[in-house]
Amino acid sequence: MRIHIGSDHAGLDFKNVIVKHLEGNGHTVIDHGPNVYDALDDYPVFCILCAEGVSADPGSFGIVLGGSGNGEQMAANKVKGIRAALVWSIETAKLAREHNNANVISIGGRMHSEEFCLELVDTFLAESFPGDERHVRRVNLISKYERDGRL
Repeated sequence: MRIHIGSDHAGLDFKNVIVKHLEGNGHTVIDHGPNVYDALDDYPVFCILCAEGVSADPGSFGIVLGGSGNGEQMAANKVKGIRAALVWSIETAKLAREHNNANVISIGGRMHSEEFCLELVDTFLAESFPGDERHVRRVNLISKYERDGRL
């Protein structure tokens, strides 16, 4: 599986842990930065690049990281075709895929332990979108609004 990843300075160390974990599990990881610590970096740059990578790479997924994950999710969701979900529990990681067909997750690296964050990543990637009619209809409404600016 191809996985795009991006963070800010607050998520940099944990991003590197996730990359190593994913590659160790046989995934191909495309790292959109940052590559060095800079307390003044701007998370939208890295998170939007990650989301653009997912949008241009059908079947891939993305992970964006920051201190809380909130801004990172907002930035990723500005990219057409992206459905980024802030995950903070095993249940939200599952539901992001099952109900929303999310293709990007956002994690707050300062909110959880590394071990738990890896569990969130693994849970999200293992889950599928079953395609229940009600969830397809809702995802399609989001896509329609994104495309047309109308419901």
